[in-house]
Amino acid sequence: MRLLVTGKTGQVVTALIERGAATGIDIVALGRPEFDMANAQAGMDAIAAAKPNAIVSAAAYTAVDRAESDEAAAEAVNATGPGVVAGIAAQLGVPVIHLSTDYVFDGSKPEPYVETDPTNPLGVYGRTKLGGEQELTAATPNHAILRTAWVYSPFGNNFLKTMLRVGADRPELRVVADQLGNPTSALDIADAVLQVARNLIEQPDNHELRGVFHMVGTGEASWADFATEIFAISKQLGGPSPNVSRITTDEYPTPARRPANSRLNASKLQNIHGVALPAWQTSTRATIARLLASTV
Repeated sequence: MRLLVTGKTGQVVTALIERGAATGIDIVALGRPEFDMANAQAGMDAIAAAKPNAIVSAAAYTAVDRAESDEAAAEAVNATGPGVVAGIAAQLGVPVIHLSTDYVFDGSKPEPYVETDPTNPLGVYGRTKLGGEQELTAATPNHAILRTAWVYSPFGNNFLKTMLRVGADRPELRVVADQLGNPTSALDIADAVLQVARNLIEQPDNHELRGVFHMVGTGEASWADFATEIFAISKQLGGPSPNVSRITTDEYPTPARRPANSRLNASKLQNIHGVALPAWQTSTRATIARLLASTV
């Protein structure tokens, strides 16, 4: 199986390359300058040359706060880009898997969101990611949109790595406690994407496997809960362990509004694709152990 992944350096792309190598799946990561979503024909040529069995649309503008003042760039990557990629997938006759976000919701629902809940993004990032879902859906029915959330890994920039870095220098950290979500490992996302890809490739006429799915780590937390668990594990493994002071969103203003509740119900993915991600605490421990081991 060969998967063409858009993007070269993101957390999920890096995780897919690692997991693909471990499982004998050929991952071709394609980004600028070889693949520029602004040039559809060049993109078509580059992807066609790779002869993929499926395409993973992973390239994204993920700087949530910067997107508020850089809407055109976020729109190009998050909204227009997936439509271009999906159009190419349709021409090649292969399925496309697209990674989206919990930020398509406004957070006003008291329970975890299901796939059929109304979307209402609060900011540019969520709005452009929702636009990407819509552009992709219009371009091909042969797709699986996977909404995920609160992504962390040993790679790139993310909340877990920031906590460990900043926590090494401070006795106490103030962390928001009134936003709820599902911490999700990029390596777990990669494993799930590979299984979803197998399903789509092996069952081309199974329409149930197509559509929108939520894909997050099992369990929920606030950012403060997540930080507390990070430092509890870190302490056990000999890493930094500052105190976590729980604060409100109002005490930590940001350019972009975040949903107070972005918990996602991922039972549909398990029921239809047979995919359930591990408990976020388990994957958090594995990530921290790997990071601390790499600094010894």
